[in-house]
This record gives sequence, structure tokens and C-alpha cells, in this order.
Amino acid sequence: MLYYDIISSPIGKLLLLTSDKGLKKILFEEHIDLENISDDWQQEASKLVQVKTQLNEYFEKKRTSFSLNLDPDGTVFQKQIWKQLEQIPFGELRSYQDIANKIEKPNACRAVGMANSKNPIPIVVPCHRVIGKNGKLTGYAGGLENKAILLRIEGIDQENKSQQFQLF
Repeated sequence: MLYYDIISSPIGKLLLLTSDKGLKKILFEEHIDLENISDDWQQEASKLVQVKTQLNEYFEKKRTSFSLNLDPDGTVFQKQIWKQLEQIPFGELRSYQDIANKIEKPNACRAVGMANSKNPIPIVVPCHRVIGKNGKLTGYAGGLENKAILLRIEGIDQENKSQQFQLF
């Protein structure tokens, strides 16, 4: 059985989905379609209390890391990339090239980008901390404006000279 709940956040509504093993998915508002919720999903807010608490603390700038059980679906390669994303410290940025180098596959930038784009647990697995090596924000499932908001929550903005990014 999978359990879900919908919360409000500074970047819009988020649908949270968990199994008994851990958090499976966070969907942004534009991807929430209540008519397409699977029959094996049950709305159960009590199963997501810890997730909601930690996300709210993050949005309130009271939390810099998450301590949640995760249960994402993905390929072995995708999961390898998502583990690397979890290693990016709060308030820091990495490029796709940085991640490719970290897994010792320097020519895998595009594959890293594809795996990053398939991250089912954004925010908690911080794919928003990955930017183009030219310093520009690149694709984000929740939209570039939301990516910029998340980075600003972490104190990264155009005023921060050591972690600069360009919105467009």
C-alpha cells in the first residue's frame, strides 16, 4: 500500500507519497492530477507526519538536511546519481560535470542530467542544487522559478558571490 497527502509550501502544493519503507515521491502542483491517483494509493496524513515536519522546517530555514527513510523507484544508475545529489551540502551548488566526475564517468554529463531530471524526491534529494557549469539554472521538474526559490531558501542567490547563478 502507498500513502499520500498534499501540503502547501512556498513553491505551491506538493503531493507526498510514501510506502511503509520510506518516501517514494514528491510531486509539484503542476504534476498533481487527483483523477489519476492510483487505486493503491490511500490518503493518510498520519503516515507522512515526519516528512511534512521536516519539509516545513526546511522551508522555514530551520533545517539544513533531511533524515528520512527513502524508497525511490529507479535504475541502478539513477540511484547512484541520486545518492550523489544527497551528498551536496545545504547552500552549495554542483554542476552536472561535477557529479559525472564524482562517479568517475567524466563523459556522462548528459546521463547525469537525465538521471537528475528523473529524481522522484526533489527537495529532499536536492537536485535543485545542480546547475549548468556556466552558472545558469537548467531544467527543473518544478520549474526554474521554484528552483531559484529553493536556492534562495538555502542562501544562494545572485548576491552571493561564491555561489552565483543566473536565473535565465
